[in-house]
Amino acid sequence: MSTEFPLPPPYRRVVLFTALYIIVASFFSLQASNWEFIFYIGVLIIIGVIVLFTYQRLALSKGLLWFLSIWGLLHVIGGLAPSIPGFPIEGTKHVLYSMWIIPGLLKYDHLVHAYGFGMATWVCWQGLKTALRITEPRPGIVLLCVLGGMGLGALNEVVEFIATLFIQDHNVGGYVNTGWDLVSNLLGSATAGLLIWGVRPKHLSNSA
Repeated sequence: MSTEFPLPPPYRRVVLFTALYIIVASFFSLQASNWEFIFYIGVLIIIGVIVLFTYQRLALSKGLLWFLSIWGLLHVIGGLAPSIPGFPIEGTKHVLYSMWIIPGLLKYDHLVHAYGFGMATWVCWQGLKTALRITEPRPGIVLLCVLGGMGLGALNEVVEFIATLFIQDHNVGGYVNTGWDLVSNLLGSATAGLLIWGVRPKHLSNSA
């Protein structure tokens, strides 16, 4: 790879890792004519580009970028990998996103939502910390980060709703599914808020 690539080596690895699984996921989605997931991969690429062009301004840590990339990987695995035999599914598509880990209580989808929007909350913290030039988490700032993570989660539900308008054979689910997604987003964002509040400032540095 050319040394003219604008990212420092540690960040290049995150980008290359993310690009690799997106290419693989796109290939299998096209092979299966899974247009719903092609749509989501397009959204994932847009998010990745936004992160790529804003990570320095927001002073996002290398570790957080890896966590965000893993979120994307969990997303594509959830939509393409088959569900585990013996576990019940919701709907007609036998993929991890449809699989109940604890029937009627916990789905793979819920875990990805909680993890992902917990990371979104952490992005809000690192961005606000940089913008406001603060080092210690304050209650109001932490609450704002949690609300920011939940707001991004609500935006995700809007994106899913848009997908249902254009793609007939979708796996989004109904009103109850949306409600549980929002609850999962809340739990993930709140957990991230508690971690932000509880970790000592030196462990929250952007060099992490």
